[in-house]
Amino acid sequence: MEIKEAQTKVDQWIKTVGVRYFNELTNLGILMEEVGELSRLMVRKYGEQSFKESDKGKDLGDEMADVLWVLICLANQTGVDLTDALHKNFEKKSLRDGERHKENEKLK
Repeated sequence: MEIKEAQTKVDQWIKTVGVRYFNELTNLGILMEEVGELSRLMVRKYGEQSFKESDKGKDLGDEMADVLWVLICLANQTGVDLTDALHKNFEKKSLRDGERHKENEKLK
């Protein structure tokens, strides 16, 4: 699925099943919650913390999709075309970091 299509599908879902968007600040709070859930799972899976009973059965891809969903909601609400924004972000990073990482001794 292309990003543009994802933005359209989320918008359609919100307007039919979800009734309406939560306001932007509510969605920002939800985004932080979802990032926290992703972080918790990553820390347990790849970090040094052990799993708790409540962590069992959680899926990394599902947690990432929850983050993406709310980010798409915020983009839709604020008029951001994520495809365009991502293209511009690649350009920015390429100009700024084109050689920086190649010369980083820590990455060799």
